[in-house]
Amino acid sequence: MSDLFKKPAVVVLCVLTLVGVGAWVYQLMNGLGVTGMSNGTSWGAYITMFMLFVGLSAGGLIVASSASVFHIEKFKAVALPAVILSTVCICVAGMFVLIDLGGVQRVWRIVTGPNPTSPLLWDICVITIYLVLNILYLVFMKKHGVESRQVSIVSRFALPAAILVHSVTAWIFGLQLAKDWYSAIMAPIFVASAMDSGLALLLVVLIALNAAGWFAFSRDLMKSLSGLLATCIAVDAFFIGCEVLTMAYPGAAASEALGIMLTGATAPFFWFEVIGGLVVPFCVLVFEKNRGNAKLVVASSVLVILGVACKRVWLLFTSFVTPNVYGAPGIASGSSAAAHATGIDMWAVTSAYMPTWVELVVIVGVLSLGVVFFMVMAQKLLDVPTKGAAKGAVAKGAQEKPEVAAATEGAAA
Repeated sequence: MSDLFKKPAVVVLCVLTLVGVGAWVYQLMNGLGVTGMSNGTSWGAYITMFMLFVGLSAGGLIVASSASVFHIEKFKAVALPAVILSTVCICVAGMFVLIDLGGVQRVWRIVTGPNPTSPLLWDICVITIYLVLNILYLVFMKKHGVESRQVSIVSRFALPAAILVHSVTAWIFGLQLAKDWYSAIMAPIFVASAMDSGLALLLVVLIALNAAGWFAFSRDLMKSLSGLLATCIAVDAFFIGCEVLTMAYPGAAASEALGIMLTGATAPFFWFEVIGGLVVPFCVLVFEKNRGNAKLVVASSVLVILGVACKRVWLLFTSFVTPNVYGAPGIASGSSAAAHATGIDMWAVTSAYMPTWVELVVIVGVLSLGVVFFMVMAQKLLDVPTKGAAKGAVAKGAQEKPEVAAATEGAAA
């Protein structure tokens, strides 16, 4: 594992992680006022990333647990890297929640003053259970194998937990009557986007691991997973179409939000998700020939992930554009700029948000830490040989069978 941290790319990731920690400490010292959030937009980039990574995590675990629950033999081959990816993503999602709290010491209030009717409390409980299931999954798969009885038992809990973790996240929004998120199909929309984004990330990671020689990923399995991805994209598009139709129907209360989403501030994110994240990837992956092309699969998968990220943006911020308090003077901005304002300058009648450098640096730091964490876990759990071990295997093979040693040396190179 020591060889891993000697790689230039990993060194850069570690440096970015440290810079992100520094930005987070700066935020702790100066408060959430250093972010772009305010009273009008109380959730920002951190919650956006939280929503994204909960979905990325759920998609990976659904694939892994389905392999055992429904006895899909070909999917069992990727169960271990899928669970590793799921574990890393849920840890990253949890970090964004803690960062958004403004101070980790506030977690104590969840224990001392829980509100059983709050979906936020439900989400914390489900995520904790979900993380425990991921850890048990990894332990049992590594110790007893994918075909073991222990893994089969855990998978029966992991599958509903993976669906529930994103459903509860959706209910945080869907149960709020005061915002345009209010929707009965918010949970299915979130689960569908979790499936396509999580599966897309898994495909990208598996192809990268295969190219690095860390994990064997067959072309036939890639075609099967890509076909499943195309199906998930179609389902996701159907749910979004249902939601837009409901909002656009004459007399619908959400028509104002729809106008913002289609032609307003969040329109670029909506249209990129529809065209770049749904239409284009589906048109590529619907053809069997394209599903066997690794470059096209990676490009389509990246578009799906970016599209779901854009969905999180337009879904979150469209409802913040118009505050619930109408008329002058509006609501107190609550931003860092408003703290030094006078008169009516501290009041706002519309909401505006732009991530500050602090938020962007913290996000880059968390993502860098997640990549390093995944690489460490993958090298350890997938039994990736270190540089020294690979050379030792080559030397040992040379004494036994020269032609085998030559082939091994070529693979190691």
